Amino acid sequence: MAENNDAQHELTFESADAGASLTYPMQCSALRKNGFVCIKNRPCKIVDMSTSKTGKHGHAKVHLVAIDLFTGKKLEDLSPSTHNMDVPNVRRQEYQLLDISEDGFLNLLTDNGEEKNDVKVPDGDVGDKITKLFTDEGKDVNVIVLTAMGEESAMDAKEAPKGA
Repeated sequence: MAENNDAQHELTFESADAGASLTYPMQCSALRKNGFVCIKNRPCKIVDMSTSKTGKHGHAKVHLVAIDLFTGKKLEDLSPSTHNMDVPNVRRQEYQLLDISEDGFLNLLTDNGEEKNDVKVPDGDVGDKITKLFTDEGKDVNVIVLTAMGEESAMDAKEAPKGA
């Protein structure tokens, strides 16, 4: 069973962007508010952090409060400041929206002219904004897609500049 599991992990790793690692280590004390971190193996954005010194010979601990990039859930972590934590490699990419499929996927145009059809219209405000701009107002729309740890999600949309 264990061998099979390892093979599975290698495949996921290789399918990441051109062999780039999904995460990289960073010392807790070097993390910053509004930066990214992995908590419970989820890519998150740090919204609050504080450091506390524990007792006379204790090590400083860093308390992190972060929001999951894709679910919006609040996660917390407490670890020694000298401890390494994983930081997700996050990529923000802007694509031109060509169409919205009937089953709720965005039809996007990449920089090199290829179509990208695997990003769903997100639920909530962002999805409403994309649909409103594109369908209701007939605007040219650019969609901002966030990619981290093998997951992608449309994070924002804006009207494309005219003549672009």
